[in-house]
Amino acid sequence: MAHNGFDKDEVITVLNKILETELAGVVRYTHYALMVVGYGRIPIVGWMRAQATESLQHANEAGELITLLDAHPSLGIGPLLETHRHDIGDILRESLDHEMLALSAYNTLLDLVSGHHVLLEEYARRMIAQEEMHLGEVRKMLKKPGD
Repeated sequence: MAHNGFDKDEVITVLNKILETELAGVVRYTHYALMVVGYGRIPIVGWMRAQATESLQHANEAGELITLLDAHPSLGIGPLLETHRHDIGDILRESLDHEMLALSAYNTLLDLVSGHHVLLEEYARRMIAQEEMHLGEVRKMLKKPGD
């Protein structure tokens, strides 16, 4: 169904994917926070829990946009891969993959609504900027001093 120059059904599908991905982030980061051990545990757990909280905020925002478009938010959750590798490097690499998945969904949304819906376009741009910052943070965390 076309709506203001964009395919409303396709936009809702992408917003539901974003919702599900962000909900998976809540579970993923909560799990990671529980699994961190070692000298750096306390600040890393704090960072992971903050990521879980932020993912929940992002999921709520996507859900609100879905209902704004008179649609029904998904009750699903994105993929949750349990690798049973809990080294902080493994956790961060899995986090990187998760953030890339979210970034891809936000870029898809931007492509669909660009020039057609200011609210959705600004939302997508803001979320892309946030996801790119997260990716940068995780990449920095994965670096060894002196790299």
